[in-house]
Amino acid sequence: MNNHNDYLLRKISSPQDLKNLSISEMEQLAEEIRTLVLEKDAAEGGHLGPDLGIVEATIAYHYVFNAPTDKIVWDVSHQTYPHKMLTGRAQAWLDPEHYKDVTPYSNPDESPYDYYSIGHTSTSIALATGMAKARDLMGGHENIMALIGDGSMTGGLAFEGLNNAAIEKHNLVIVVNDNQWSIDQNVGGLVTALAKLRNSNGQAKENPFTAMGFDYRYVQNGNDLSDMIAAFKAVKDVDHPILLHINTTKGKGYEPALKDEEAHHWVVPFDLATDQPTTPVLDKPTAKTIALDVLKEEIQMGQKIMAINAAIPGVFNLDQFKHDYPDNYTDVGIAEQESVAFAAGFAKEGGIPVLFENSTFLQRAFDQLSHDVAANNLPVVMMVAGGGLSSESKTHLGIFDQVMISNLPNWIYLAPTSLAEERAMLQWAIKQRQHPVAIKMPTLSVPTDSATQIETDYDQIQYQIQPGKNIAILALGDFYSLGENLAQKLGATLVNPISANILDKQSLDKLAQNHQVIITLENNILDGGFGQKVASYLGKQNIKVLNYGQKRIYTDQTPLAQIYRDNHLTVEQITDDLKAL
Repeated sequence: MNNHNDYLLRKISSPQDLKNLSISEMEQLAEEIRTLVLEKDAAEGGHLGPDLGIVEATIAYHYVFNAPTDKIVWDVSHQTYPHKMLTGRAQAWLDPEHYKDVTPYSNPDESPYDYYSIGHTSTSIALATGMAKARDLMGGHENIMALIGDGSMTGGLAFEGLNNAAIEKHNLVIVVNDNQWSIDQNVGGLVTALAKLRNSNGQAKENPFTAMGFDYRYVQNGNDLSDMIAAFKAVKDVDHPILLHINTTKGKGYEPALKDEEAHHWVVPFDLATDQPTTPVLDKPTAKTIALDVLKEEIQMGQKIMAINAAIPGVFNLDQFKHDYPDNYTDVGIAEQESVAFAAGFAKEGGIPVLFENSTFLQRAFDQLSHDVAANNLPVVMMVAGGGLSSESKTHLGIFDQVMISNLPNWIYLAPTSLAEERAMLQWAIKQRQHPVAIKMPTLSVPTDSATQIETDYDQIQYQIQPGKNIAILALGDFYSLGENLAQKLGATLVNPISANILDKQSLDKLAQNHQVIITLENNILDGGFGQKVASYLGKQNIKVLNYGQKRIYTDQTPLAQIYRDNHLTVEQITDDLKAL
């Protein structure tokens, strides 16, 4: 790989170094940045299209403003690779040996130019408005800006932020980076409003931003450095709230990303010559394909099913489904609150909603899970992906879903140990009309067939038990394989508990009578989780209970093997713990 010793970027150690460059030099810098984004993403994977499209706006911002005194909040912050390169972190793109030196999102532990750890959508305007209000109260005068993509504008918090930003008394700039895309294609009425503004060069009479009171500005070509520099100079130090609408091209500079924006929003490692993934795609059943197979079968049998998704169809392989069954698919945009409330309304009217939610993003919809679904005991079905320990950024952890769902009344949270069990659980969840049911899709590899009997009715949870001696291991969901390995070594009883929150108390009583120790294993945070429910129930009985899962901490791109060791989640460590009793 080219070491890029001649790159102008090597001379940029901070934004201050930009200020002496000519337009042609900054254009050269933009091309270098795009090349580096492509090279690193090809090697490591990461966000691609958003970062290729924001390069000129980033250079222009740092050319005009005086960061870190002037402050910018990047919504989601998946488009901050160029920003990081210009703020002292270019080595993490220039040298493959340093690729892992930085996190993929803004991170104040990394740099004074980053103000928040952000990885979820629609928060930037509210954060920036709070900063502006604090600045005013403390007598400051720095420029404060939020940069939010048009996809992020589909989230409800963005509208709440705009509502308050519009009445800020002093400087506040909201940049709407309009590239006509979310992760998937944008949806909803906002698409129409932004299109009218773009097509009229910002002159459309139907302008939602001026109607709210913003001083509205428009840049037709947000990938033109001179235009962006002029636009930023015009809003710098202005003493009232401004909305700057910029039209940019997602994936700029890489033809495959221009032809297929969704596939290139985030990429796995790929071959730059062919644009093909370098890791083979295995053609075998997965938790995702099983879920879709069940939906198709049920729809073909006449069930009035609606698959509901919040802008991440690729996570669930829903792209083909939405084309084959357009009347049975709704994408609400990046709006998990809307997706869950929408599902509640669909269920109330007699339909069968099947939500497809990612564990980390589901956090945004907690009130709807409780207030709109659980309190009304509506038969919503929800598939939860990504629920488990991972080496992700602390903004994208999937370890809180059990705590959120399992502790709400009426919800039943099922955790399959095999693909066959997942199929049976989803079939039952669709047919039952008594309660909301969530299914924790395996994140680890699980067998196609089940080692235990497959239930067809989950109204009453009955543990599946393979008898052993002295020690009973309750291994939830995709941690069942860890339980199998541990039980084999110890000659222990192995239990498939089936549900993360509904206990089989009769089985627990018998296990407590016949064993000296009960171990619980769960791929989730411990506090408020499955193991603590078991321990609480057995608290008055003469039995020792050991709970294993993740401690209540944020990990941040910590290697998975290290997380397992830190939480004693290896067979050897658990065995040693038992010896120490």
